[in-house]
Amino acid sequence: MTGLPNTPPPDYRPGSGQFPGQDMAQILGVLQRYRRIAMVGLSSNTNRPSYFAATYLRDYGYEITPVNPAYEGQKILGGTCVASLKDVPGPLEVVDIFRKPADVPVVVDQAIELGAKAIWLQLGIYHLEAAARASEAGLEVVMDRCMKIEHARFHGGLNFAGIRTGIISSRKPRMTLRP
Repeated sequence: MTGLPNTPPPDYRPGSGQFPGQDMAQILGVLQRYRRIAMVGLSSNTNRPSYFAATYLRDYGYEITPVNPAYEGQKILGGTCVASLKDVPGPLEVVDIFRKPADVPVVVDQAIELGAKAIWLQLGIYHLEAAARASEAGLEVVMDRCMKIEHARFHGGLNFAGIRTGIISSRKPRMTLRP
């Protein structure tokens, strides 16, 4: 990755997934291979994007572990919130980060140390230096994408508002790749 430590590519558009080594096949692969998600920054506030994404993913069979020191010991979506990745029970698969870019390097370093399989940075979040470290350590990296939206994109549950419509159709879901 070239440029300054956290400078996006010159043609970067938020949500475009234009980061090196990131494509739709890789994103789909992460969604299919891993079922355990440590969601860093998950809030108990039902109006927060992290809560909405966690609810959706849990409803599709993913195991969600809330990671947020502000809610340590509290139940969020049926899981007990832990203070850090070190406290997540069982092996780490995906570390889904709902934190500001300045907080990403510390979380990524913990994920590498603890043997996570993938790092997922939510919409609007990227950190090229931390992503390079994760990639060099063998972790899959997805940046500036939402797991909920990407899952819905591949499974026919996405409409213009980003939610399931409940409409049953005989049409095959249209899967398009953005340029």
